[in-house]
Amino acid sequence: MKIIKPSFEFITPIDGKEILARIEQCGRVCYKSESKIKDGSAEAFCRAIIKRGHEAVLEHCSFTVKFICDRGVSHEIVRHRLAAYCQESTRYCNYSKGEFGGEITVIAPCYLQPNTDAYRVWQRVCERSEVAYFDLLNLGLTPQEARAVLPNSLKTEVCMTADIREWRHFFNLRCSSAAHPQMREIATQVLNATRKKIPVLFDDIHPNYPEA
Repeated sequence: MKIIKPSFEFITPIDGKEILARIEQCGRVCYKSESKIKDGSAEAFCRAIIKRGHEAVLEHCSFTVKFICDRGVSHEIVRHRLAAYCQESTRYCNYSKGEFGGEITVIAPCYLQPNTDAYRVWQRVCERSEVAYFDLLNLGLTPQEARAVLPNSLKTEVCMTADIREWRHFFNLRCSSAAHPQMREIATQVLNATRKKIPVLFDDIHPNYPEA
């Protein structure tokens, strides 16, 4: 059994200045103020529409992130309905095969410290789940049947595509101190990276979580 930490990657190239320019170009149609477009005007325009709550304009741009997280966290991610998803399937992935190293991979809970009693309990249960899973496969069950014994901590990969408005909604909910610790762990890492790539649009969302 392999134990890893959650991670992510941007699937689509992100040009922050191009995104701001497109939002300004689309948004100014509402006011017929295209004549005001000039070098440097996009940042001020986008800052103003966010302040006014005119966030429908932000729906004109989107990007894709691949999350590597546990199955429990993935269930929270896909609850955001205004997005498109592709997820690693336990129906079709057979973790006994060579491309998976003949083992399951699990995500270490951020709230458990290694070498503590609680961590050892968690690790022991995951290892027993792995043994049970392979036993069921050896007894002739299919992966979609044997998956019943896999733990919530099982690693999964989820590609999420959403527009800027929905990403703002996602970060506001999932980076909150009220969010599940593991959900918040990965969401805030993505937010911190997104803020570096795209100016202005996420500056008003302030997670209290260290950068990755």
